[in-house]
Amino acid sequence: MEQNILRSLLTLLGFICFVAIALWAYSRGAQRGFREAEMLPFDDDKAEAAHSGQPRPASSQTPRNEG
Repeated sequence: MEQNILRSLLTLLGFICFVAIALWAYSRGAQRGFREAEMLPFDDDKAEAAHSGQPRPASSQTPRNEG
């Protein structure tokens, strides 16, 4: 196979992958998952408290020993 044909096929394959990923990212099913994922940082405190059975302290940061 000629090198230019191989390069053309790889370029076409890359473009097809790009279009497939873009279509997936903007599909309704994927956006539903993205909405859930964007709230994960805010749900972290609630999930940790539920798993441990203990309430979270008022400050979620641990004190550092600065010296």
